[in-house]
Amino acid sequence: MKPCILLIEDDQDMRELVSSHLEHNGFDVQKAEDGIKGQALALQYTPDLILLDLMLPNVDGLTLCQRLRRDERTAGIPILMITALGGTKDKVTGFNSGADDYLTKPFDLEELQVRVKALLRRTDRAPVGTNAHHEILSYGPLTLVPERFEAIWFESPVRLTHLEFELLHCLLQRHGQTVAPSLILKEVWGYEPDDDIETIRVHVRHLRTKLEPDPRKPRFIKTVYGAGYCLELPTGGQLEGFQDLLIQARQEREAREAQNKQGERASA
Repeated sequence: MKPCILLIEDDQDMRELVSSHLEHNGFDVQKAEDGIKGQALALQYTPDLILLDLMLPNVDGLTLCQRLRRDERTAGIPILMITALGGTKDKVTGFNSGADDYLTKPFDLEELQVRVKALLRRTDRAPVGTNAHHEILSYGPLTLVPERFEAIWFESPVRLTHLEFELLHCLLQRHGQTVAPSLILKEVWGYEPDDDIETIRVHVRHLRTKLEPDPRKPRFIKTVYGAGYCLELPTGGQLEGFQDLLIQARQEREAREAQNKQGERASA
């Protein structure tokens, strides 16, 4: 079967240009011109990938991205945002809303195809370690479960996005070493954008939120300024005390999330 791509774009010329190119290269493309229809098609077809414009009528792209990420039926679908808003803050906002990648208009169709294939390759890849016995999947309190894109962290399961899983796996392979941004971009994203460091920063921040007792003062995923990132995990006697801190931090985070959901329901 052909990979199914859902293109949500309000500009008709752009929609036809992109869809024609993708169909010519072997993809099945479903099209929507606004956020409401886009969400309906995402639920109907469960596509392999979503191309999402930000400036959409009825429901904007950021809001739609957040809705898709909250719905279990669409939460795991990779989302590539395509937009004319190319500033750093715009990219950070896009990634924080749940996007996997971000492409600024105008873009080259070949570049779009590279991004699409990279996202599909990552989400459809064979489970980590199945054909490479030398890969590290466990160290100290961390174990990666590739079949579920999950981490067992101090004996508790932590759900990760595909990107977060790949990023953590990349760092785990080089535990205790500083990993350069260029290597992370090539290994995790599958291509080499020029100096797109903000992409990594946002996803490192997301990982810290899930793994660190205090994400503002990271103990495990450390920034080596000017050089990259380093994963340092405790072992032996160093483990004492960390688990209690993490349990307390998790409980506080869950309480905040519950309050936020109550607030959303109250304002709806």
